[in-house]
Order: sequence, then C-alpha cells, then structure tokens
Amino acid sequence: MTRLLMRACMVSLSMVLVLPSVMWAKPSPQDSDSMEKPERKVSALSRDFTSPPADPWDPPRPSSPVLRNAPPQAAGMHPEPLRSLDESVREAVRANMTPGAVVLIARRGNIVKHEAYGHAVRYADDRFLPHPTPVPMRKDTIFDLASVTKIFTAVAVMQLVEQKKVALEDPVAKHIPEFAQNGKERVTIRQLLTHTSGFRPSLPLDRMGTGREDRLQIVFAAPLDHPPGTTYVYSDLNMIVLGALVERVSGKRLDAWIAEHITKPLGMRDTRFNPPEQWKPRIAATEFQPWTSRDLVWGQVHDEKAWALDGVAGHAGLFSSARDLAVFAHTLLMKGRYGSVRILKEETVELMERNFNSAFPGDDHGLGWELNQGWYMDALSSSGTMGHTGFTGTSLVVSRDLQTIVITLTNRVHPTRNTPSINPVRRETARMAADAILVSIPGRGSAWFSGYGDLLDRHLVAELPPGARSLTFHTWYRIEENMDHGWVEASADGRVWTPLHAGYTGASDWNRQVLLLPKNARFVRFRYVTDLSVNGRGWYVKDPVITLKNGKSLPLNPSGDGWQRRDR
Repeated sequence: MTRLLMRACMVSLSMVLVLPSVMWAKPSPQDSDSMEKPERKVSALSRDFTSPPADPWDPPRPSSPVLRNAPPQAAGMHPEPLRSLDESVREAVRANMTPGAVVLIARRGNIVKHEAYGHAVRYADDRFLPHPTPVPMRKDTIFDLASVTKIFTAVAVMQLVEQKKVALEDPVAKHIPEFAQNGKERVTIRQLLTHTSGFRPSLPLDRMGTGREDRLQIVFAAPLDHPPGTTYVYSDLNMIVLGALVERVSGKRLDAWIAEHITKPLGMRDTRFNPPEQWKPRIAATEFQPWTSRDLVWGQVHDEKAWALDGVAGHAGLFSSARDLAVFAHTLLMKGRYGSVRILKEETVELMERNFNSAFPGDDHGLGWELNQGWYMDALSSSGTMGHTGFTGTSLVVSRDLQTIVITLTNRVHPTRNTPSINPVRRETARMAADAILVSIPGRGSAWFSGYGDLLDRHLVAELPPGARSLTFHTWYRIEENMDHGWVEASADGRVWTPLHAGYTGASDWNRQVLLLPKNARFVRFRYVTDLSVNGRGWYVKDPVITLKNGKSLPLNPSGDGWQRRDR
C-alpha cells in the first residue's frame, strides 16, 4: 500500500474522541490474532526527525547507574508538560477509552513522573456491568505486557548469541530441525527477530492442537506467505519460534531462562509469566472472554495463543509493573548494565538497536526493537528511539539520544477489545515527555513556538514597514520529515501568500536565516502545517528582524494563532 493510499484511509476513519492535541478512530471488531496489524500499518507514516543529521536538542550527559526518584529539574526537564499530561490521561479514562493507566517517565536515571489513573478492575463483563469489588489503579499495579514480551525474548536470544550457542545468521532449522518443513530451511534467526521471515501474522493456536508441544509443532510446520527476507510482516509466529529456540538451545523453558538471566539479576520482583494467585489483587484485569471459557480474564494471560501455550510464549505472556519495566529499559539504555549487574555486553545492545530493515522504509526494526515509529513515539521519534507496543494497551519507548524512558501501561481491553485505539494516549505521553525536555534558546529573551497538534495550519503574522527588503531570524525545529512543514510567506494584500523558500521539514539545530522580501510585500507570516498523525518537537522562531532599503533594522512584532512565546 502506498503512503498516499494509507493516508487517505486514515483520513476516512470516523473520529470518536478528542484529547488535547490528539484524535483517534474506533476500529472495527476483529479477532485478537489480527487486531495489532491495522495499528502497526500506521508505522509507514513515521519518518526520521534526525535526517538530515542533527545533534540531540539536549546533548547526552551522565546518567545515574540505577533509577531514582527526582524532580524534573534534576533531569533537565520542565514540570509543566508532565503535569498537563495528567488531565489528558484522566480524560481518556472518563471517555471510557480505558478503565485505567499507569505512566512512568524517566530521564538520565531520574524518575520524574510515576502516576496511576482510574481502575485496575472496573467491570464484571463485556456489557460493562460494574464489578462488585472494583479495584483502583495503583503505581505498582501489574499489567499483562502482551507484545512487549517480545523484547525480553529478544534479549534472551542475544544472551545465547553472546554465549556462542547460536548465531544470528544460523538457519532456525539448525536448532529446531522440524522447522525446515514447507520451505523454511533457509529462514534465519535474524529474520525472525526483524519480522522478515515471510511468516503470516498469526495462527489461531487456541483452536488447534491438544497441548503446548503439539501447538509448537503446528507453528514449526506452518508454511511461509512470502520468501524469506523479501517482505516485512509483523508476526507473533516469529517470536513464538524464538521462544522455543531459547528452550531448545538452553534446555530450560522460556520463563525459567528469563527469570534466571534477566528478571532475578535485575531485581525485577513484579515480572514473570503465569503470576501466582496471591498477585491477583495487584493485577489489572483484561478482557471478558467467554469464547475461551474464562469469562473475565484477570491474573491470566490475555493473548489466546500464549494461553494455549500454557501462558509461556515468546510473543506474549509476561506480566510486570511500570517500575520493573523501567529497570529493564534503563538497563538497555545503560547498554546492558544496571548498577553492578550486567545482562548484555555493550556491543550486543548496540547491535540490537541497529536498523536491519533499511530495505523496508517505515518499518525500521532492530533485533526485537521497533525503531523510529512516530505513530506511538510521536515527538520522541528518531533513528535513535526504540520501543514496542502491546495489544492489551501497553507501550515502552526508549530514546537513546535524549536518555529518556516513557512507559504507558493501560488495560484498554477491559472489558472488551472493541474500544478506540490507545495510540492517542501513547502519543500524548511521549509528546509531553519530549516537550518537558528543555530546548536551549540562544541569547537573551524568548522565542516563538509553533505548538503541537494534528491537522494544524497556524500562522504567525506581522505587517511590514515601508521599504522592507529582507527578513532575518534564528530558528530551530524538529518537524516530521516530508509530512509536516514550516514556511515563511509574504503577501501584498494579506490574502494571497507566496513562499519565500522551499520550506522547513526534518530537523535543524539553531541557525540564522536571511530571506529576501518581494518589493510589494506588506505582510509576512510563519506558517506551520501538520498532518493527522505524528508530531515532531515543533518549530521555534527567535528575534525576527526586518532590514529596510536604507540599511536600518527593525524588530518584527508578529501575532500568532496558536503560536506562543517560550523561554524553553
């Protein structure tokens, strides 16, 4: 599907709810095997905000080796955007987009925000009958991570690579001989990790086979939809096979390996597959699933395939809290080390973050990690940003450039998956985290800031003095490349406008611009235009000055619709 067609499809979706600066559409009901696919296709709209190359707007500085609670100022962040995020999340809860959420934002090892909203358990069934004993959401609520599990599986695989028990270019069939069936003898471990194996998205394993081993054999025998390496298709089957690979090579079930080599060394006490019954009061409920004979799923894995695999699978099944997940993310941000504990070598972490899918623009992918996906990373998106989402309403975003972690955990499938997409909350959380990171404005005084939002067309307008010949200003921007744009335009009458340059898009550090004005120009404006998804960090304009034909310079005093003065 072309980018143009995809954009047209997105515009045609019916809008059902609007949060500050964001909007979303209600999806059609689909089975769980296919629900994540439409959401992920939006990733083709993402683009690299750091192209052409530009330095991070706040250069990296030393991070704490372990997480600690600290005020935003200690992390070089402004508290106001973080405070404003509360109302956005609460509005999503009031609008029944999700019963509840937990948000955690950390920078340079400083946890600057950790809040809970709404309820962990609110409904008794999919008719939204109130639960007799509702459970408020807490900061330490434990969530079904769904597909965020895939990153843990990828780390487990890379630990085996470090031990030289497997290699990325090994055919999977070298370690699982029966996987060679139906033309899969050349599929490599790397292709599974990057979703380029040629597998279909999923299989209804809960309606197939008679037990865990039998169902794994069904996956091993499944044919490919595409030749290996020719297509990117996000597939749970890739990660199910990788989980089984860890088991074959290590001799331990996946849950035991992850516990022994990841969660226990890192002190992640809230993270495991198949949580025990005593954890249930702390766990967020998910979906009412009469088709699996489980009714309200609470304390068991939501994903039907993982449930059919006894709750332990490479694609889904892990439960965790926001604080635990932050420890895992900070470990990878610190290149495999948390305090005195190391779970991966630095070079291994760097390899995991490399884009192996340059042949599939918009589907940038490392080894397990999704890269530069603006559809949920929003203003944090760049070639140095990695993350993953989960169908239950979870997401993890890690910006290496900005040393920032954003965790958004919701139970949006409680009590039914037929609810609006959670992506607006994911985007708003990432956007406000980015907005809190200070932009260093040179010199004295403030600058004009374009603001954020979808489908914007904002004008910062000034009337020119007689004899105006050129416009000089300083500018900085992070604008979604080739999708959103900034222009400087001139007009003789205030109705017909002419661009003075080719437009600003992508990324630029602070620089000085000098633009010649037409002789008949009487007005000038800075125009910021966005599409319906993905915002960059925005556009800053500082100290616009007009030079007259006699050589004198006069400051320009524009007024703006939506533009604001900022000192950060």
